[in-house]
Amino acid sequence: MAERLIYLPLGGAGEIGMNAYVYGYGLPGKERLILVDLGVTFGDMEGSPGIDLIMPDLTWLEKNRHRLEAIFVTHGHEDHIGAIAHLWKRLDVPIYARRFTGTLVRLKMEEHGLPTEVVNITEARPAVTNVGPFGVQFVPISHSIPESSALIIDTPAGRVVHTGDFKMDVTPVVGDAFDPVGLSQIAAEGKGVKVLACDSTNIFSTHPGRSEAVLATPILEWVMAQPNMVVATTFASNIARLKTLADAARASGRKVCLLGRAMRRMVSVGFDSGILKDFPETIGPEEAAKLPRNKVLLLVTGSQGERRAASAQLSRGRYLGLSLKEGDSFLFSSKTIPGNEKSVGRIMNALSEAGVEVWDADDGLYHVSGHANRPDIEAMHDLLRPKVVIPMHGEHLHLREHVLLARAKGMTAEIVTNGTMLDLTGDRPKVCDQVETGRLYLDGNLLIGAMDGVVRDRIRMALNGHAMVSVIVDEDDNVLPDAWVELMGLSERTRSGGELARQIEAELSEFLERADARTVRDDGKMDEAIRKITRQVAMEEIGKKPEVTVSISRLMAD
Repeated sequence: MAERLIYLPLGGAGEIGMNAYVYGYGLPGKERLILVDLGVTFGDMEGSPGIDLIMPDLTWLEKNRHRLEAIFVTHGHEDHIGAIAHLWKRLDVPIYARRFTGTLVRLKMEEHGLPTEVVNITEARPAVTNVGPFGVQFVPISHSIPESSALIIDTPAGRVVHTGDFKMDVTPVVGDAFDPVGLSQIAAEGKGVKVLACDSTNIFSTHPGRSEAVLATPILEWVMAQPNMVVATTFASNIARLKTLADAARASGRKVCLLGRAMRRMVSVGFDSGILKDFPETIGPEEAAKLPRNKVLLLVTGSQGERRAASAQLSRGRYLGLSLKEGDSFLFSSKTIPGNEKSVGRIMNALSEAGVEVWDADDGLYHVSGHANRPDIEAMHDLLRPKVVIPMHGEHLHLREHVLLARAKGMTAEIVTNGTMLDLTGDRPKVCDQVETGRLYLDGNLLIGAMDGVVRDRIRMALNGHAMVSVIVDEDDNVLPDAWVELMGLSERTRSGGELARQIEAELSEFLERADARTVRDDGKMDEAIRKITRQVAMEEIGKKPEVTVSISRLMAD
C-alpha cells in the first residue's frame, strides 16, 4: 500500500470564516497530520441567537490526535486563531506562528489558563520547521494584519503552498510587502509547486486590488476638513489603517485616543513585536474629554456593529465620559461583512439622529480590501505555476468560480468543501473519504454541539413563544382540575379580548375533569394531551403554536 498526501478542510471551505485545514502524509489511515489555522465565525440572532462564537467540530481530529504533529497559524485574524484557546486541550500539540501572530495566540492561551510555552515563535523563510514528514516555511505575504504568511509545506509527495489570506500590496504601510520575485523563486525550487491552496474571497472582484498606501491622502484630507471631533472605526487588527488614521490626526493637530480593548491590545502587541513604529502618542479618554473637540480623533472598536463595542456605546449616548454631539464626524473605514448590515445600520442611524455626520467606505476612498481580487489571484497562479489548484476561504460560489478560472488557464482544479478528504498524491486529485463535520457553539462559557438542540429550541421559542403548564395529582391519583399556565413571549390577550392564560387553563380543566384513571397515571399521555390542548387553544386565539413545558407534580401519601 503506497503512502499518500491528503488535504481535509474542517472549516473555511464553502464558507468565509472558521478556517481549519488538515494536511497529512503517510499510509492510508495512518498519515501524520498537521493543522493549518483554527478559527471562528460569529453567531447572529437569526440563525444562532445568543451564540457568541462558532467554531469547527474537531471530532475527527480528536479521534486521530495521536497522529497530529502540530498547528501552524498563518495570521492573527479571529477567523484563523479564535478557536485555538477554546479547543487546544482537545489536541494538545505544539503551535507554530511568527512573532506578531504568536504573541496574540499566547495572550489568548494565557487568558484561558493554558500553557503559553506551547506557542513557538518561528522565523520567516528560509527557516524551516520540521515536524513528522513535513518541512514548513512561513512566507511573508501582505494582508490587512501584520506578519501574515503563506505556508510552504514540503512533503515526500511534493510541495504544497497554502496562501492563507493575502493581497498583492507592495506598499502595505505596516508589515510585509508582497514579493513577486520571492514567490517566483518558490516555484523554481526543486520540482516546483505541486498544489496551491488559494484564497478565493474576492474572486468576483474584477479590478486589480489597491494598496493600503493609497488611503493616506484621502484620509488626511477628510480629517483636516472636519470642524469638530472626529471618530473613526475599523478592524482593530488592521494596524496599517490605524497608523494611517493616527498619522492623519497628528498632521492635522489632533490627539489620538484609542477606545476599546481590542484596539488597545492590537496597538500594544504591534509595539511589543516591533511591527509598529512611529505611531503617534495616544491619550486616555479623560484627557480627550478636556481638549477642544477639534483637537481630538477617537479610534474606536465596533466597525461591524457589535453591541458592546465602543462605536455602539457612543451611538447610544456616552462611553467612558465621552459623547458625540451635532457637527462631529464619524468614519467607518471598513467594509461591512455580509450579515452585519442591520447592526451597522442601527449605529449609523443613531449617530445621524444625534446630528453626527456619518461617512462610510462604499466609495472606496477610505477603505481597501485585504484580499486578492480576481486579477491578483490570476497573478498568484502565474507566479507559482502549480500543477493543481484547490480553492479555499470562500463560499461555494467563490470556490466554483475559482476552479473555472484555474481550469481556463490549463490547470487542474477541484472544488473541496468541509469534510471532503482529497488524495493529492497523483497527477489529479481524487476524493478518498468523506468526514463528518459540524460546528461547536460557544454559549456563554460552555461549548455545545450544533446538533445538541439548545439553539434549535431557542429559535423555536423566539418564533413561537413559550407556555409553562403545571398540574397536580394527589396521592390517590386524582388530578386537581385547576391547571396553572404561565406565558412568555406571547400576547396576553386573545382576539376576543380575554386572557390567553385563563382560556388555556379553562380548556385544560375540562380535559383534566374527564381524564380517565389510566391517562392520569401515565405521565407521557398526560404530557402529550396537555401540550396538544395548549397549542391548539393558542393557535385558535392568537395564531401561534408555542413551545410547551408540562410540569406534573404528584403528591405522595405520608
